[in-house]
Amino acid sequence: MKNRTLDYYMGLPYRMEIIPDTEEGGYTAWYPDLPGCLTCAETALGVVGNAQDAKKAWLEAALEDGIEIPEPNPDDLLEYSGQFKLRMPKSLHRSLASHAKQEGISMNQYCVYLLSMNDVKHSSTARPSS
Repeated sequence: MKNRTLDYYMGLPYRMEIIPDTEEGGYTAWYPDLPGCLTCAETALGVVGNAQDAKKAWLEAALEDGIEIPEPNPDDLLEYSGQFKLRMPKSLHRSLASHAKQEGISMNQYCVYLLSMNDVKHSSTARPSS
């Protein structure tokens, strides 16, 4: 895989994981496919920007040092469509729709946000060691 450029690697769909730092506050983000590539920030939005900078710095250093850079495995996501049907009580549907409207986003976006935040809380085993 020689002669790959920084732009090539930056364009690849590396999976980023974000978790809240329950001990010190803020958020931590890392790329499981890029060992040691992690960062933190006070906000979830801030950690996304920091993660992009960290990924770029990690890739630049690896290219400079001639370290083999792993590429993401696209087969990891092939079995998932990104959709599933969910039945819920009408009262919950109404409540979710109301909260989404208050936030100015679609109910789908709101539910993805809620699911993501809850999933993060339950994925402590995937947390990188400090």
